[in-house]
Amino acid sequence: MQFGFAKTDITPRVGVDLCGFGPFINRYSVGVRDRLRARAMAVSDGETTAVLVSCDLVGVNLDTTHRVREIVAASTCVPADHVLVHCTHTHSGPATVTLNGWGRRDPPYMEILPARIADACVKAVEGLADTDVRHACVPCEGIGLNREYDRDAPALNDVLQDSWRPAKPELTDTVCHVFQFERAGKLVGFVSYFGCHPVVCCASTRWIHGDWCGVATGLIEGENGEAVGLFLQGAQGDVNSCVVHKPEAEALAALDVVAERYARAVRRGLAEGQSLDSGKVAVSRHEVVFTRTDLSRSVLTEWLTEAEAVLHASGAQDDDRQVRMSMVHTQALRGLLARIDRGESLQPVTEVHGLRFGPVTLLCAPFEIFQGIKNRVVSEASAPLPLVVGLTNDLCGYAPDWERGGGDGYAAKTVPLITGQLPFADIATELTRELLALDASLAG
Repeated sequence: MQFGFAKTDITPRVGVDLCGFGPFINRYSVGVRDRLRARAMAVSDGETTAVLVSCDLVGVNLDTTHRVREIVAASTCVPADHVLVHCTHTHSGPATVTLNGWGRRDPPYMEILPARIADACVKAVEGLADTDVRHACVPCEGIGLNREYDRDAPALNDVLQDSWRPAKPELTDTVCHVFQFERAGKLVGFVSYFGCHPVVCCASTRWIHGDWCGVATGLIEGENGEAVGLFLQGAQGDVNSCVVHKPEAEALAALDVVAERYARAVRRGLAEGQSLDSGKVAVSRHEVVFTRTDLSRSVLTEWLTEAEAVLHASGAQDDDRQVRMSMVHTQALRGLLARIDRGESLQPVTEVHGLRFGPVTLLCAPFEIFQGIKNRVVSEASAPLPLVVGLTNDLCGYAPDWERGGGDGYAAKTVPLITGQLPFADIATELTRELLALDASLAG
């Protein structure tokens, strides 16, 4: 097989909104700790060519992905459907998705972003050449904890000890996959895969960087000449980094510690990699409508009345988090009601996207996926080496597991409203089904 690698700088100017930790906290960037990158890998078997690009961003909406595909297809032989735009989900990058109260997109940056991302893809295609591929699955511990089923935000002194482990490591990733790509014994690229929120730096921090996974990837690149490294975010929906919600000075100091832990695992993977058999390249993309709850106009109007009552109460202040959250709900509900009045569907279309090269199958979805879904898909997939990848091509919020998928929780109800959509009806079952269908379409 042939592979090609390239990267481009996608760092915004200082002052743009950073994404995450709302509502309406006016989290403007104050400086650049590390440059943000779009890192692309092209792969071809001589008949089928595809490009996967991993961006140091919180996510992208489909409009950005479509524009990237248009540029790549116009500049190369790669069909638009063969371009996958993945994001690492750093919360220390610009707001690049449409969210109510969780950061405002910057129009100049958003206008030029697709071309920056596409440039990495085009250069990766231009660099296609015969490449030897190796793979290792190595221990990777002390990075994260399951925030739904375990204690979140432990004491900093505890988690910075190298011996620290979460109470329930089985509910997190404890291994990472590392792929290395060599020509004449020289490393030209690598890919690492792991699932954990990049939230070492949170609401109190305002510096631009790729968080632990971006810092770690940069470290490994710096140790290997011109090699380009992609980080692929797995099932991070219910997994936080071990350091989270700390003051800025503590978070920035801890960032290098957590990044080095992950870098050590990647280095071990590069040292222990075993040859992968070459094989065919296959791509499959399915447009999907994931069922949203069927809420009547009267129910949405009732919710809106409740939210507006908080905003319009005597003495309401905008420094009150409840007031600002009510504004999030109000924006979302007004938007949903306006769509109903225009006769628009409240069941938006998105997509799942799969890429197979040799025995490796990447099953990609536009969600923050919970561990339980990933585990179910991996156990039932037919691919020799299936990897469930989140935050690809679009951002539709969380995909909670079966236990956390209902009710009024943050992942199940609040985040859909932040994205301006209705809650999902049964996203765990539907996403599992769609990813397994993707796996089946890539088999053979």
